[in-house]
Amino acid sequence: MKITTKTRYGLRLILNLALSYGRGPALLSKIAKRENISQKYLGQIIIPLKVAGVISSVRGAKGGYMLNNLPSKITVKDIVEILQGNLDFVKEGNGFTSGSKTFFCIRHLVWKKLQENISETLRDITLEDLVREYSQNEKNGVMYNI
Repeated sequence: MKITTKTRYGLRLILNLALSYGRGPALLSKIAKRENISQKYLGQIIIPLKVAGVISSVRGAKGGYMLNNLPSKITVKDIVEILQGNLDFVKEGNGFTSGSKTFFCIRHLVWKKLQENISETLRDITLEDLVREYSQNEKNGVMYNI
C-alpha cells in the first residue's frame, strides 16, 4: 500500500484544522504557508473532505475552514479513506491471483492480516490523539513530519 502525497498533505491540513478547533475558521493560506504546501493543491484536497462532511467553509472576512465534528470523533482512517479510497491492498487482480493452495494460504493468513492490522491502527488514532502528540512534542521542542 502506498500513501499518496494527497493523503499525506491532507492529514497535515486536517491536523492544522484540529489544532485550531473551537477557535473559529482557519485560513487555507496560513495553513499552506505553515506547512509549505501549495495553497492551490490544498484547495483541491479540501473538496473531498467537504463533500464527505468532515469540514465546512465559512465565507467572508472572518471565513476559512473548520472541522464539523470534535477531533476525538474523526479518525486517521476516516481521512485516509476519503482522500485515498479503500485501504485494501490485497485484492483480486492486484498480483494476488493464483490457483496455488499455498499462495491462497499466504494471501489470507499473511497479507489480509497485515491489512486488517493497518486498518485497525488507523481507526484507533483520532485527530485528538494527533493534537495531543503534536502539542506535547511542541512543548519539548521535537519536530517531525507526517
